[in-house]
Amino acid sequence: MVTVHIPTAFRVFSGDREKVQLDLPGGGSMRRVLELLEKECPGISDRLMFEGGVHPSIAVFIDDEQSALGIIERVPEDAVIRLLPAMGGGR
Repeated sequence: MVTVHIPTAFRVFSGDREKVQLDLPGGGSMRRVLELLEKECPGISDRLMFEGGVHPSIAVFIDDEQSALGIIERVPEDAVIRLLPAMGGGR
């Protein structure tokens, strides 16, 4: 099972769940993870996706490594994924 940590700002889509588990036997791509996440949390893709890829304001970490390949990044079947929206404010 892939565990996706949902940022506080997006928990409205996950029923206020901090984590969502997705069945991804044998692993797959980040694109597939996002498709499964949309089925589990309808509407979340509108916040995570932009022009067919991961929104530039979202950092994706797979097993504590920042993804450089976006939706084509390989995701192991037991991965932990953290979606981190850009921080605003400050100088």
